[in-house]
Amino acid sequence: MGDQPATSGKSAENGARHVAIIMDGNGRWAKKRGLPRAIGHQRGVEAVRRLVRAVEPMNLDCLTLYAFSSENWKRSEDEVDDLMNLMRRFIKSDLAEFVANGVKLKIIGDWQALAPDIVAMLEDALERTSKGTQTLAVALNYGSQHEIARAAAKAGEHGAITPESIQAQLDTHDLPPLDLLIRTSGEIRLSNFLLWQAAYAEMLFVDTLWPDFKPEHLQEALDDFARRERRYGGR
Repeated sequence: MGDQPATSGKSAENGARHVAIIMDGNGRWAKKRGLPRAIGHQRGVEAVRRLVRAVEPMNLDCLTLYAFSSENWKRSEDEVDDLMNLMRRFIKSDLAEFVANGVKLKIIGDWQALAPDIVAMLEDALERTSKGTQTLAVALNYGSQHEIARAAAKAGEHGAITPESIQAQLDTHDLPPLDLLIRTSGEIRLSNFLLWQAAYAEMLFVDTLWPDFKPEHLQEALDDFARRERRYGGR
């Protein structure tokens, strides 16, 4: 992987091709309103739905969302169950719309370790959306350190371990280079998300809690990105 990413794509001249979002703040959104955390997660899913429906005219090649980290298993059993059931309902309710709108689903992370019925649903969704032209990548049971370790091990099986050989084994090897990483809720950390891919990405940390994040917030972020000068280590 060289310092300068490829520049082909819909928005390569002055805009982002690949944006990733750490969707943070569902619990705090609910707490501020005296509501159960489960309601915050439900509103977070609604925010995902709004964004996916609005992203096509923004000319992104790929939107990557951090949906469930490998560390999220540490949460209470009830909360994990709520999140898994939300995932089931979201796939059932929105899959036909994804297909109709040309959305290509990609899953990154150790998603095949999820419950068998969820794995089957995801496999079906991947197959049914495979002809889409705009990618929605969802990180499920994902941890970047583990991804990098796996990629390095696979690279070593085939020869020298180099940045290029590791890059070729990452979950995101077939996606455009990451241009912009956004985190909501005011926290300023990456939380083990796309650590390798973010090496030369621009970053934006916003105070908006995820359930309140709207397409216009993403458009503002893209406008800000277009004004930035990216040097990739040069001058």
